[in-house]
Parts: sequence; structure tokens; C-alpha cells
Amino acid sequence: MAAAVQKDKIPPHDPEIERAALGALLSDGDGGNAVLTVSHYLHSGDFYSYANNRIFEAIISLADKGLRPDIQTVVQELRQQGKLDEAGGPDYVASLTDIVPSSANIEYYAQTVQNYALRRALLRVAGEIGVKVFDESLESRLLLEETQQKIFELTDNRQALTFRIVKDVLKETLDVIDKVRKSKKEYTGVPSGFEGLDRLTSGFQPSEFIVIGARPSMGKTALALSMAANIAVNAKIPAAFFTLEMSDKALVQRLIASESMVNSNDLRTGFLTAKDWGHVLNASEKIYEAPLYLVDMPNMKLLDLRAQARRLRSQQNVEIIFIDYLGLISSENNAVPRFEQISEISRSLKSLARELNIPIVVLSQLTREAEKERPNLSNLRDSGSVEQDADVVMLLHRDRVDKNKKPEENADPDGGLPTDLIIAKQRNGPVGLVKLLLMSKYTKFVPLAMEHSEKK
Repeated sequence: MAAAVQKDKIPPHDPEIERAALGALLSDGDGGNAVLTVSHYLHSGDFYSYANNRIFEAIISLADKGLRPDIQTVVQELRQQGKLDEAGGPDYVASLTDIVPSSANIEYYAQTVQNYALRRALLRVAGEIGVKVFDESLESRLLLEETQQKIFELTDNRQALTFRIVKDVLKETLDVIDKVRKSKKEYTGVPSGFEGLDRLTSGFQPSEFIVIGARPSMGKTALALSMAANIAVNAKIPAAFFTLEMSDKALVQRLIASESMVNSNDLRTGFLTAKDWGHVLNASEKIYEAPLYLVDMPNMKLLDLRAQARRLRSQQNVEIIFIDYLGLISSENNAVPRFEQISEISRSLKSLARELNIPIVVLSQLTREAEKERPNLSNLRDSGSVEQDADVVMLLHRDRVDKNKKPEENADPDGGLPTDLIIAKQRNGPVGLVKLLLMSKYTKFVPLAMEHSEKK
């Protein structure tokens, strides 16, 4: 019954407001500024009336030519385009200025027309999805993704373009600097827990897209998990970890090994002493209280990732997101080459970081060339856009194991592996090198102690 009632309803619109908006444009006594104001809100097709859309297009066309739209110029433009009859004729155009005496309320009219246009667009999306719901050849999951994508497109297309005078931005910026100055905090962003890294970055900054690149088995996941533990377990800062490569249980097992300092292999096999089990229980109690949110979904679609990230930010107030890893995120369009898919994903994650105003840390594979020498930005895999989009790029490097040496000669005396964390790019700060130690038994990174540095 409800569907039948909706079917008989006229789509949302207000004829008087549409005519008022056009009349205000034609009555503009402010040197054409009304057109600039309206262009931030309205696009061709936003008017419900076909005639009103033709008139609006003519007004924008005149403005693009540097001409000031009025009744005479708009009529002439429509005549030249052969659309004067479609626009209701010269009498209808002339009648529009009778609706309003000036362009004083043009922004209100434009916003109202935009609001109705958005409602009609939502109605169209609902109608399209309503038809496809009955098509059993379509997977429900794909249908849900298509719905999300259409709604996101409506949101993206409706973001108004604005500008601000520098003095307003300057005041807000000084307020931020003053707040940091008075807070006496050591770092302005989310601290990674690695002092050398935090000195270079001042913590992971809001809105930044951060990439950690390495070859397989260098410890990308271990580093990201160590950072997440420092942030959520120790500092109690809400964080999210998207694990696309391993299960959430495997990830928590690594986390337990890292925090309890119990050999991860002993955890897997269950050969634990009473002392080890006590360490595991103590670490588990600490982890239990941590505001760390795990998202376990292999082959996660980009749309799903964005939706889940928004939910975690709004509902759990997460202040940083880790994604393991870039190459496992699925694009919506598998028909295009992989490097184009990665470019789309990279741009989307950069946009998401800005939208949520939190740092997003993404792990990425490096090409094989990175094994031959120290890695650099060109070694990022699949797409050069990752290097371009990232605000910070960190690369893990460790000298290759010499197979002619005994294992103890390759390893650190304490059982760890010295590893360089190369800050290869930082858009708003210095580049540099941070010395770390991979405690492979515990799948944990720690800062390299001074005595290790001196032995080098």
C-alpha cells in the first residue's frame, strides 16, 4: 500500500522557489555575484522543471562568456541555442523577474532547490535499487555495494566549493598552535611509541595518509601491530586494525606474544611453562582493557572499508586506523588494470583520512629491486600514485642474511634483528632514519638500544 501511495506522489520540488531562484539571477544588481553564489550549489538538471533547467543553463553559459545575464541576454542566448520554446518562450523568461525584486535571498533559494534535487536523486536511487532487489540473478552483496556507491556519489557531488580569507584560517591555526603550546604534550599527533620516529614526525598527524613499505618477511605487520599496541594497549588511545591477510585470532596471538614476551612458537604449540602462562594471563588482562578494534575481512572491498572506517570513527571515536595491507584491498572495478585500481584505492584512502581527520596507516609491498639495495620511493609496488598520495612513506630495510654465516653470526646477540626504518618522505617534516630491533621470537619491534648502535 505504501509503495502505491509513493508511486502516485509527485517528486519533491517547489515551483515557486525554482522561479524565485531564476528571477533573482536575472535581477542581480551585484555585478554578477549571484551567479557565482549559485554555482556552488546548483548544477544543470537540479531544477524539476524542464524549462527552468534550460534557462539556468543559458544563464551559466552567459556567465562563462563573461556576460551579465538579464532577460534580454538570456532570451537571445536561448534563441541562438534553439531552446527558447523549450524554455517557455520570451514571456515566461520575462515573468521570472516579477517573482522577486532582487537577488538578496539567492543563497536561500539555491540551497532549497538543491535540497529538493537531492531528494529526487535519492528517490531515483531507491527506485533503481527497488527494481533490482527482485532480480534474483544479482547477488545481494553486490547490490548492497552498488547502493552504497550511489549514495556516496551523491554525497561527493554535493560538496559545496568554498573559499575563506586567510585571516580567518590564520586565527584558527594560531588557536591550534596555542593549544598545543599550553598542553605541554611532547607530540602533537598520535605517538607511535617509538621515540626516534615520534621525534621526526611529532606523532602521526590527523588527516595524514601514511604508508609503511617492505619486502615480505621484513616485519611490516609486526611493526604496525607494535605501533597499535603502543597506542591502544599502553596509551589507551582508540585505534582500529584492518587485517586482510591473517585472521583476527592470529593477530591477537601475535599481540599476546608481543606483550607477554613469550615465544610466539611456544604459544602456537602450547608448550608453555607455568611462568609463561602467568605472563600470558597478565598480558591478556592488559590487552582486554585496550580500545583496539579489529576488522577481519579478507578481500575487503574499498566501499566496505570506507563504510567500516566511518562507523568506527563515529561510534568508537578511533583516532588512528591501520590497514594490513594495500594490495589485498579489492577495487569495485576489476576490469581495469591493477595499477589503476591501486591508484583509485590510494586516492580514496587519502580522501578518507582527510574526511575522518585521523591518520590512516597502510602497509604496502615493495618490488624485488628493494632486495638488491636500500629501498626508496620508486620501490613502492603497483602504482606511482601511492608515492604521490602519501603524506609519509616509511620503508623497512634489513641486510639480507648471509647463508655462508652461522645463524648466530647473522643475528643480534640478544636474538633480535637490527632493522632500519627509513623515513623516505614526509610532506610536512624531515626525512631520516630510525634504528629498530625486531624481536622475531615475540613478533615485536622495539627501539634499538644505544649499546647496539655503538657496536655497529
